[in-house]
Amino acid sequence: MTILLEEETEVSFDFDHKTLASEVIMAACDAEKCPYEAEVNLTLVDNDGIHEINREYRQIDRPTDVLSFPMQTYEAPADFSHAEDCVEDNFNPDTGELLLGDIILSVDKVREQAAAYGHSEKREFAFLILHSMLHLFGYDHETEQEREAMEARQRSILDDLGITR
Repeated sequence: MTILLEEETEVSFDFDHKTLASEVIMAACDAEKCPYEAEVNLTLVDNDGIHEINREYRQIDRPTDVLSFPMQTYEAPADFSHAEDCVEDNFNPDTGELLLGDIILSVDKVREQAAAYGHSEKREFAFLILHSMLHLFGYDHETEQEREAMEARQRSILDDLGITR
């Protein structure tokens, strides 16, 4: 498993954010039964950085908490049956790892939302990474049924990690 972590802003949490990010990403891969070694890019930015990306890629002119850019296409969430159909597009040619995609996370939003929701920054950081990982596995929350399924997966995986509100 390769996790490429970039910090484009100062990160000063009272927990080891690098270890927690790895634990959450690996737990998501295990929970979704990813049959391959995988690669994920995680970039930590501030509100200005995520605002710019949100405007450029989603045409939404405001900061958000996390953005997900999946590299895979799934017929159903975490359905890896077609990953090998196009090896040159889906796998890193140097490592052979499945390219899951990119996560862009606003450190400012982690702090803001943890305070607003009354839980720890550690919980919010883990939740946002997990939420984004599920998007990288093809989950979405456009319909009520999709939202419920995604929320159930989030709760289950966070509970398994012992990360609660």
